[in-house]
Amino acid sequence: MKAAYPTILTRDKNVVLVEVPDLGILTEGKNVADAIYMARDAIGLAGVTLQDKKQEVPKPSALEDIDVSSGTFADAGAGILTLVDIDFDAYRRKLDRKMVRRNVTLPEWLNEAADEAKLNVSGVLQEALKEKLGFAKEA
Repeated sequence: MKAAYPTILTRDKNVVLVEVPDLGILTEGKNVADAIYMARDAIGLAGVTLQDKKQEVPKPSALEDIDVSSGTFADAGAGILTLVDIDFDAYRRKLDRKMVRRNVTLPEWLNEAADEAKLNVSGVLQEALKEKLGFAKEA
């Protein structure tokens, strides 16, 4: 699921304060780029956590429904309203990097040939599955 959440950015001293009202998120970044990165990460984590708890992820509000002057950090200065996009499926794939063990049955001759060629069978299987399932190669 892809979404773009209204986000309020407020510069305060040496940081940029971040509020994502739809998800109750408060965070900060060193600069605007870092603040947007932190917002996207917090949105992704909040969304997949809600999904894991079998709870509905709130839909993003319309920009015109967000009042920047009543944001949590309004006293720190003038905030700007922007959108921060997230692909919850991609975020989940990024989080779910733990390996799982699968038993694979191979003919003995194929196993011996792979050993002789010093092939990492697990790696070859991963590459083949990604190709078969249409996943792009990871950098």
